[in-house]
Amino acid sequence: MATCIGMVGRVGGFVRTVLKPVAGQCSRHRISVVVPLRLSHAARSSLYEHVREGYSDKPDLDMRAVCEETDKVIANVENRKGDLTGDDVRKIVCVWQELQAVRTEISELEQEKRRVSDTVKALVSKKDKKALANVPEYTQALQKGREIRTRLNHLYPKETELDQEHYGRALRLPNTSHPDVPVGDESQARVVELVGQKPEFDFKPRGHIELGEELGLIRQRHLAHVSGHRSYYLRGAGARLQIALQNFALDTVQKRGFIPMVVPDMLKGAVFEGCGMQPNAHRSQVYSLDPARFPDLNLAGTGEVGVAGYFMDHAVNWKDLPVRTACSSTCYRAETDTGRETWGLYRVHHFNKVEMFGVTADETGEESSQLLEEFVSLQKEMFSALELHYRVLDMPTQELGPPAHRKYDIEAWMPGRNSYGEISSGSNCTDYQSRRLNILYEREDGSLQYAHTVNATACAIPRTIIAILETHQTKEGSVRVPPALRPYLGLEVIEKPKYTPLKYIGPNQYSRPPRPAPKTG
Repeated sequence: MATCIGMVGRVGGFVRTVLKPVAGQCSRHRISVVVPLRLSHAARSSLYEHVREGYSDKPDLDMRAVCEETDKVIANVENRKGDLTGDDVRKIVCVWQELQAVRTEISELEQEKRRVSDTVKALVSKKDKKALANVPEYTQALQKGREIRTRLNHLYPKETELDQEHYGRALRLPNTSHPDVPVGDESQARVVELVGQKPEFDFKPRGHIELGEELGLIRQRHLAHVSGHRSYYLRGAGARLQIALQNFALDTVQKRGFIPMVVPDMLKGAVFEGCGMQPNAHRSQVYSLDPARFPDLNLAGTGEVGVAGYFMDHAVNWKDLPVRTACSSTCYRAETDTGRETWGLYRVHHFNKVEMFGVTADETGEESSQLLEEFVSLQKEMFSALELHYRVLDMPTQELGPPAHRKYDIEAWMPGRNSYGEISSGSNCTDYQSRRLNILYEREDGSLQYAHTVNATACAIPRTIIAILETHQTKEGSVRVPPALRPYLGLEVIEKPKYTPLKYIGPNQYSRPPRPAPKTG
């Protein structure tokens, strides 16, 4: 286990705490033998480039904990489903220790440089310039100053190189895992609560696409040439149902003190990375705009990124904590690395979602855990009001995203699929995002402390539509609207519309109607 102790140094005019390695110290020649250099894990960091361009302060990663509890960090990394290994963690520690050694040397040399400069100034003030050439103390001081400058000119670029390598690797470390989180893959998820009863039918329940097409709510057919696969249209009561769910969720959370927000759908890669997502590494999940025309702009897959960007580089007054915000946004997900759920609304490229986001203090260590429980309680309240049968799951380590310390999923029973399906999740990210995005709060005494962040889905609209249609369908083919949703939808029952469905007249069909005859005369 590597050990670091704190020292205070001044480098480049800024006071910084230096963690000086004293045990288990790595040397560069050892690194190449024990831990092979893996350039893929020192990849380009949008967040680091953002910092170098002067847009934000450096992420303040808790490297003391990584150095002092390396074995725990390695175990945590290996329990997760990321691409980092124990060797990568050791490499991160080694690079960090070498960086601190370089910074310590720079700090000591700059202090020595100031002492030499003071000596030269004192001698110049006392003696004639011509006489100084014969004063050994003066000539020695000049020589010493030249040696220090030469050494510093070598160390400054080395510090920059190590700093970049360090952040390129360390920013990919996941958050710690709560002690109660199950270890393993999704099969190890722990059922915390089962709410309601599975609906019973005296007929074979239909799936949401069959219901949606029959009732004129959903169209997914013949869209490959329009918007591609995994896209859809909502029409009539289907469109109204989306708006109703959005307003129902927003009204519910606003009554609990949430501040509504409208957030950007396009954000810089630094904000994604600060939230624990890697747009450059996960092109199969993230849509990026053409970099030749719109450098470093990506479409958000969740409103969490936009809200986190709002708080980036800002401090919240302690009187306002916890801050609870909610936004409704369109989310974009490439989903090109999965062949699952290729039909229907369960896994699509674009969807609307109402997201809850919280910023809280870190004084007792329990504030963010309590806020997560509050968010989950709100989720349960909404899904119970929609008369859905669902279960709450404490998700295992391999199902935690990098920023999550703990995550709960809620899965609703979907009769047409004859299975549970995830309709929401909630995560406690502790100070993982705030240390990367510089989200702080100001205490009563004026001091600053890193905040904790919590996020949770209030309503992922397409999946909630699936659960509502399949749960509340009737034998006649209509859908009963839950009472809580009726004031928003203006309907008690969703029935087949009176208008005639569109008729497909395009290619790739067995029989096509004749095209219009050309006009004559």
